[in-house]
Amino acid sequence: MQFKHPELLYALFFLLIPIIVHLFQFRKFQKEAFTNVSFLKEVTIQTRKSSQLKKWLTLLTRLLILASLIIAFAQPFFSKKKTFNTTTETVIYLDNSFSMQAKGNQGDLLKRALQDIITNIPEDEKITLVTNDNTYKNTTIKAIKNELLEIDYSSKFFSYNAALLKCKKLFKETNSIKNILFISDFQEEKSQFKPDIDSLFRIFAVKLKPVSTKNIAIDSAYISKTTGNTIELNVALKNQGDFINNLPISLFNNDQLIAKTSVAFSKDTTATFSLPLNQPINGKITINDTDLQYDNSLFFNINNTPKINVLCINNADDSFLKRIYTTDEFNYKSTTINELDYNVLAQQNLIVLNELNSIPNTLQSVLKSFSNQGGSIIIIPSANGAIDSYNALLQNYNTSFSGFIENKKRVTTINFSHPLYATGVFENRVSNFQYPEVNGFYNLSTNVSSSILEYDNSKPFLFQSKQAYIFTAPLNEANSNFINSPLIVPTLYNIGKFSFKIPPLYFTIGQENSFDVSVQLHQDDILSLESNNINMIPKQQYYNNKVVLTTLDEPSKSGIYTIKDKNKTIQNVSFNYNRRESNLVYQDISNIKNIKTSDSITDIFNTLKSDTKVNELWKWFVIFALAFLIIEMLLLKYFK
Repeated sequence: MQFKHPELLYALFFLLIPIIVHLFQFRKFQKEAFTNVSFLKEVTIQTRKSSQLKKWLTLLTRLLILASLIIAFAQPFFSKKKTFNTTTETVIYLDNSFSMQAKGNQGDLLKRALQDIITNIPEDEKITLVTNDNTYKNTTIKAIKNELLEIDYSSKFFSYNAALLKCKKLFKETNSIKNILFISDFQEEKSQFKPDIDSLFRIFAVKLKPVSTKNIAIDSAYISKTTGNTIELNVALKNQGDFINNLPISLFNNDQLIAKTSVAFSKDTTATFSLPLNQPINGKITINDTDLQYDNSLFFNINNTPKINVLCINNADDSFLKRIYTTDEFNYKSTTINELDYNVLAQQNLIVLNELNSIPNTLQSVLKSFSNQGGSIIIIPSANGAIDSYNALLQNYNTSFSGFIENKKRVTTINFSHPLYATGVFENRVSNFQYPEVNGFYNLSTNVSSSILEYDNSKPFLFQSKQAYIFTAPLNEANSNFINSPLIVPTLYNIGKFSFKIPPLYFTIGQENSFDVSVQLHQDDILSLESNNINMIPKQQYYNNKVVLTTLDEPSKSGIYTIKDKNKTIQNVSFNYNRRESNLVYQDISNIKNIKTSDSITDIFNTLKSDTKVNELWKWFVIFALAFLIIEMLLLKYFK
């Protein structure tokens, strides 16, 4: 038992006064003569015993009356914790990810959770509410009720550990009781929800359970091959549940239905559509599934692809380059150093220096500016090249040649994690292949950390520095057989494709996406992304002949977006939600230590209320005082 005013308990010492008075009260008795002395003594004894008992009972009731009143004024109370005069702060994390679209016993998990929060929290109680895309700090339900009812599903990914860390940072008081409440379906993810022991925080978790874990999702779409005047678009589907006998799949171009098919599958399958070649399509693929809704559609774009400009400055045979940079995807031009038109360099996306004997100072200066403006360069050195002129250019890329060594070396190491080879080049990591060889190569004066291909002595054969791809050996047939190696095509082709990043079929929201737009802008002009009522300005960087656009969490809504220069339409790009939440597998949190778990929001809030409830007892002591007063009156009136 605790007291609001414990200092008043000192008044209990005053109870000694009536006790002392009672103990030391002396009364004088007068003697009277009486004939029957024996009878008189007996009556006197009986009278004295009953009188003394009555006095002691009266004293006791009066002491209890005074003690009850003193304790009542001290205001005693009971609580599970020392919550009196202690601030209680509550931070709630509400998971509004797409998996919360699943149906529970009372409807969508998210919508039901919002109703329970509004119902169980007093309107004027201060709380902090965190969702995946918003924070309502130190507010009340009454103030944000309308906003809560409008909370929608978010594409932003928030790991449980990151959410916990954010919640801990939102508490204001140092000595307050800190409650953290997690409300989620606790979908399985790489980092499991396992909070560490922390005496400063009390963590509660409500796991919302769907009635069904079935779901069909459009996982991805890709172009499998091009045949004649058609392309084949493959649509990958995933099924989590029973066998599907007939699932309709529709393909729209804008709002027009252009194809429809159906598939039967138990787990994963692929549907195929044939589309005309070289025809722009603003595509939308849809299925009908009653479970999760966000993965029932997928947007994509097939645009008129601009050709990539490649210029080769030659002093050696470039026939292998012509076979790689074909006219269907590239505008390939070649020239000698003597016939070079410097005015066309700024219009290129990729410039190849093919075994030049010397690099003039003017060309060095132009190439430096070209690469600073986002252009890519391939440097293939000459065995007889003027090393000083090469090094004058290479110093812009933090490296230099130290001398040509005539020694046979094999190219044995491939950096599979480099973007040139990371996707679509190798099905498996090759450890044994026909190694290309060189008869001579340049040593480097500096160490290279980003090798793409290496010799058997771990020295780089091809490496990247900034916007430059640098070979350390000539590629002519007298010095190397690399141009006859299977590696030559994916290496040089991908360098060409990376020099101008054409948007793919679609991007994934929440990942860093970067692509190039071929456009000439005036000073202070900017590009925007527009779709329906959404108008946003992405991060962008302007170069001579292109603009590099970069997106991450925005746009946050899936759909087809138009890239615009003021009112002029440039092209369309598509964004889709990440499919990570389509797999309805959940974490078991019942065995997690250090937290209190439940499957009911109402039960958790009742627990929070009971833990902080203060049971005041002063009214009971007032009742006790009145009861003892009545007892005293009865003693004085009826006790003989």
